[in-house]
Amino acid sequence: MCVVGALVFAPCVAVAEQIFLTPRDFLSEAFEGEVPKAQTLWVRGKVKADISDILGRKSVGLRIRYWGRGDRTAWILEDIGKYHPITAGFVVQSDKVRRVSVLVYRESIGWEIKYPFFTDQFVGTSLSNGWRLSNPPDNISGATLSTDAMTRMAIVALYLHRHTRKLDG
Repeated sequence: MCVVGALVFAPCVAVAEQIFLTPRDFLSEAFEGEVPKAQTLWVRGKVKADISDILGRKSVGLRIRYWGRGDRTAWILEDIGKYHPITAGFVVQSDKVRRVSVLVYRESIGWEIKYPFFTDQFVGTSLSNGWRLSNPPDNISGATLSTDAMTRMAIVALYLHRHTRKLDG
C-alpha cells in the first residue's frame, strides 16, 4: 500500500506478473513430452532443517512436489527475490543441474535472470562444500537479489534430488 502525505512517502512497487513458461510446458520439455506422475516429498526433520539453512529462513510448506524418472528429477520451486516470489524450474540428473527455466517473474527489476545467458550458467553445476554450488553464477547488476534467489533454489533442487535418489535407491 502506498502512503502519500505531507511527511510520509512510501514508494510503490508495481508488480507485473510475467509468465514465461507454464509448469506443464516446463515438465514436458524436461521429460521430452512424457511427464511422469508427480511425487510428494514430505518436508520434516533433517530435510526441513537443511532447507531452512540453505534458504536462510524458515523452510516453506510441509511437502514439495517433484517429478522423476530414472536419475532425472524436475523441481518447480519458489523463492523471494527483492519483494516477490520467483518461480523457477530445475532439472537435475546425475547430481548436476541440467536445465533451469524462470517460469514466473513478479519483480519490477532484475528480469534479466530469465535469459539463457544467465540460466545456462547453472548447467553442469553440482553441490560443493556444503551448501555451495561448484560453479556459482555471475551476478547481474541490478538483479543481485534475484540472482541470490535463483542460486538458493538451485542448491535446494540439487539437495532434494540427492535426497530423493537415496530414498528411491
